[in-house]
Amino acid sequence: MSKVYVIHENSEWTIHLTKRLEELGVPFEEWHLDEGTVDLSTVPPEGIFYSRMSASSHTRDHRFAAEFTGQVLAWLEAHGRTVLNGTNALKLEVSKVLQYLELEKYGVKTPKTIAAVGKENIIKAANSFDGQSFITKHNRAGKGLGVQLFHSIEALKAYVEGPTFEEPVDGITLIQEYIQSPESYITRCEFVGGNFVYAVKVDTSEGFELCPADACQIGDLFCPVGEEVEEKPKFQIIEGFEDEIINKYKEVLVKNNVQVAGIEFIRNAEGTIFTYDINTNTNYNSDAEEKAGKFGMLELASFLKKSLEEKYTTTAK
Repeated sequence: MSKVYVIHENSEWTIHLTKRLEELGVPFEEWHLDEGTVDLSTVPPEGIFYSRMSASSHTRDHRFAAEFTGQVLAWLEAHGRTVLNGTNALKLEVSKVLQYLELEKYGVKTPKTIAAVGKENIIKAANSFDGQSFITKHNRAGKGLGVQLFHSIEALKAYVEGPTFEEPVDGITLIQEYIQSPESYITRCEFVGGNFVYAVKVDTSEGFELCPADACQIGDLFCPVGEEVEEKPKFQIIEGFEDEIINKYKEVLVKNNVQVAGIEFIRNAEGTIFTYDINTNTNYNSDAEEKAGKFGMLELASFLKKSLEEKYTTTAK
C-alpha cells in the first residue's frame, strides 16, 4: 500500500505532524535519517516523500543527517518518486547564500551580505559597512545560530578572536547589514503546497534566537515552551495579512520546487521589506495558532493526504 514517508531527524519537531496524519487517517512512515544506509541497486517504495530535514541538525549530534538526506532524496528523484521539498529545497535549507541569490533573482530585496571564510576575512568584510551596525550569522544556520549584533569593528574583533566565537559548521560566516525594525519584530510568512497560509508577527525585543516550535532545543528564554503566560506574546498570527511580497515569495518557491516553507522578513523605519531567511523545515507555534484558529500542521497533513490520493487514485485508474 502506498503511503506518505516523512523524512526528518528530530522527532520532537515531527510528532505534531504525525498526530495530524493519524487524525486524517493518512498511512505514513517516518524515515529518521540521522544515520543509515541506502542501497543504490534497489528501487524505492511507492509513495509520497516529504522532507523535513533541518539546517540545524548538527546541533543535535546529527552531524551528517543533511548530507545523507541529500543522497537519499537524489535516489528517490532518480527513480521518479514524488518528493516534496526535495533536493532543491535542501540546498536552500543549508545555505543562506543560495537563499539570497534566489530571492534577489525574483525581485525580493535582501540585506547587504558578505560571505567570509577565515577570521581575518570576517573582520575585513565588516569594514565595508562604513561604520554602520551589522550582524554575523552562520551560512548554514537554523535557530539563530551565530547571530550577533555589532556596532563597531573593535567589538567584532573581540568576539572573533575570543573564546565565545561560534565556528560555522560549513566554515562560512555571513556579515550582514543590520536592519532595525522600529517596533522590534519580524514577520514570518507560512506556505503549504505553495499556498500562503498565514503570517505571524514575532517579537525580537529580547534577542535573535526565535524558535516557533513547541518543543525545541535551544534552551533559552526565546523558545516558547513551558507554562508561563506572557502579557506580550512572542508569536502572534496577523489577521488579514496582505502584501505584494506574498506573490514574489510564491514565485521563488515554485521556481525552486519548494512546497512547504516559512519565509521571514523585517521592515525598516521607512517600511521597506528586507527578506533574510527561507526555512524549508517549518514549525508552528500552538499558542498563536489556537488564538487565531489556524493550524499549520493540519494544513500540511491535509496537503500530504491530497498529494497521496491524487497520485495513487490517478495511477489506479
